[in-house]
Amino acid sequence: MSAYMTRKTDPETEKQDPPTREDRLKAALKANLQRRKAQARAREASEKNED
Repeated sequence: MSAYMTRKTDPETEKQDPPTREDRLKAALKANLQRRKAQARAREASEKNED
């Protein structure tokens, strides 16, 4: 390798800043809501099966 070769970086990833606190909280809230909905659906399904 030549000393003059530079490492190529992806312009898309270079532009992105690390997620802000608000972005992290939004993602965590979305994941939590999806998990709770899945739990509620599973609970409903199990209650119907008991009848």
